[in-house]
Amino acid sequence: MTQPSPSGAAKASPPKTDRHPNPPQNKLRAMYPQPEPYAQGMLDVGDNQQIHWEASGNPSGKPAVIFHGGPGSGFTPRWRRYFDPAHWNLILWDQRGCGKSTPPASDPNTSMEHNTTQHLIDDAEKLREHLGIEKWLLEGGSWGSTLILAYAIQHPTRVSEIVIPAVTTGRPAEIEWITRGLGMFFPDYFEAFENGVPEEDRKGNLAEAYNKLLNSSDAKTREKAAWDWNKWDLATITGGDNDFAGTEYEDPQTRYQMARVVTHYWGNNCFLEPDYIMDNLDKLRGIPGVLIHGRNDFGGPLHTAWEIAKRWPDAELVILNDAGHQANTSMSQAIIAAVEKFR
Repeated sequence: MTQPSPSGAAKASPPKTDRHPNPPQNKLRAMYPQPEPYAQGMLDVGDNQQIHWEASGNPSGKPAVIFHGGPGSGFTPRWRRYFDPAHWNLILWDQRGCGKSTPPASDPNTSMEHNTTQHLIDDAEKLREHLGIEKWLLEGGSWGSTLILAYAIQHPTRVSEIVIPAVTTGRPAEIEWITRGLGMFFPDYFEAFENGVPEEDRKGNLAEAYNKLLNSSDAKTREKAAWDWNKWDLATITGGDNDFAGTEYEDPQTRYQMARVVTHYWGNNCFLEPDYIMDNLDKLRGIPGVLIHGRNDFGGPLHTAWEIAKRWPDAELVILNDAGHQANTSMSQAIIAAVEKFR
């Protein structure tokens, strides 16, 4: 196996042997400006659902699309910073119930019946067809990674390349790890998190238990569950900091939406067969990809990205020794380098 380079990046074998070492500070790639969208709209995808989308950059450029994380977060304009607006036609969209898509999951009266992984895969295809795009580059991390891989497995002929920072596949073991296994690193936070559900539910599927509370008819029960869930979520993402101040978690409506959507998906094992993605990676043969993962990612340990890289011969794995789950300078630089590779 290739060993980590002194500059902080390494890659697995048997994937390609190209390296993406972290550049010195005086050679950092500049992030691109965030142009305003040249087009945007709402697409009716059925089931009384409308998804919000926007396009920025060059309308005649190479198409790329972002699959945002969460589940439940909605897209953020910062993704535009990784793409040269003169070259790329960049599409961003809010998944069902998220961002500006309607009806919002932040409304407890909104049914989640028609909000599953397959629905989101179908929505992405409808959006591609609506925009008249033949093939597009896929980018997104965390939950976006799971959704990208599931989409590409079903629609490989519509994918030109894939760039994934923070790799996940939505397997039950991954969900069990982030909702319970991480307790060994965060026993103080985990005790409060576990105690947030009724005692009879504490040894079962914690995401499912929280989802029941988040769909309670009692507003105070929903609010407390959203608070408790996101306190744990933020602590595991940051490596121990769960202060809501100055974050998107500060807004009660956002807290509720994110908690409700993610527990809906995790409580149902992401609506995928346990090894669906791992068992179908052969469908990605011929699609070039770059997997970017922080060695210090508590919530999504490196072994998932490592396993995918071994089974997907057209993918390169970049390991960042100084990164975790959230984007830092090294992660941002690796994303820009990967996107540039596929110009």
